[in-house]
Amino acid sequence: MAKIKAAVIFGGTSPEYNLSLASAAEVISNIPADKYEVICIGITKKGRWLYFPGDVSEILSGEWDQDPDCTSAILSPDPIHRGIITLENGEATVRRIDVVFPVLPGKKGADGTIQGLLDLAGIPYVGCGLLAAASCMDKSHTHMVLDDYGIETAAWKLITQREINRIEEICGSVAEELGFPLAVKPANSGCSLGTNVAGDLDQLISAVKIAFSHDNKVVIEKYVRARKLEAAVFGYDSPFSSLIGEILSVGKVYDPTVVNSSSGDDLVIPAELPMEQMNQIRETAVEAYKALGCKGMARVDFFLTEDGKLLLNKIGTAPGLRGNSVYPKLMENLGMSLPYLIDKLLETALENAEKNY
Repeated sequence: MAKIKAAVIFGGTSPEYNLSLASAAEVISNIPADKYEVICIGITKKGRWLYFPGDVSEILSGEWDQDPDCTSAILSPDPIHRGIITLENGEATVRRIDVVFPVLPGKKGADGTIQGLLDLAGIPYVGCGLLAAASCMDKSHTHMVLDDYGIETAAWKLITQREINRIEEICGSVAEELGFPLAVKPANSGCSLGTNVAGDLDQLISAVKIAFSHDNKVVIEKYVRARKLEAAVFGYDSPFSSLIGEILSVGKVYDPTVVNSSSGDDLVIPAELPMEQMNQIRETAVEAYKALGCKGMARVDFFLTEDGKLLLNKIGTAPGLRGNSVYPKLMENLGMSLPYLIDKLLETALENAEKNY
């Protein structure tokens, strides 16, 4: 029986480039070799696409794009090709692909861009579709959808670039309505870059200007002092949630450019919660996953305040997949080892390729 041709796409132009390489190396190393033929496609920091035939150790070291056997690659949007076109010595070769595993956190990866290209190409892929990926990446859209479904989040406001000439006036109005401290974030960002906490009006104006250097929309949220809880959701028609974990060092900032920096290092499973509350949070995670049209997998972050209020913080549709990352650790707690998890993600992507959510 012929092996399934599974392409892993990694790298990219977002600040999470190094984390993408680390997760991709883990995914490639754990894909069941008896079932899949792995095709590696890397995107350099400058956005160049390369077919990479080398060893996974070169991906982990970051030297993959220096491999002399790399060739230019184009993911064809024409479904007749259903794969990539490699260019070498003036000759084009079509390499068919059955399924894609995008390991591309951040912009131009987890924001619907790659998903839209794969939809045009007619190639099944792991994870959320275009609309869900874009909605979860854009924090203002996440807030709006969850507000509509009655899933509580931190109080928030949006400032767009069209309003930048009134920034002082708008910041004053937001501060008066929400009160300090406030968390200021670029609306579209897969990491903490450009995010700051403001304790007064001057700090708020400065933080908004910084956030605007990363995106053309800025979300301002009431800063929440709370326990940080995590859920891993998996599936399509009948998605389910892991047990809830808790990240203990809430104040620690994880640098997306550092490969061995992971919030999973501080994750405790299960979180110390009454079973009834645990189940309520799991149900809310699945409800939010469905509301935003997610499929395949997502990491759902919550805040639990001192007075017992549950607030959904964000949904990550391209969670880290290293052994010490939050998502695989939560799934492993359910008995899904990393090779089994990766196999099931690829398998269900193929099974559900024709379904729209």
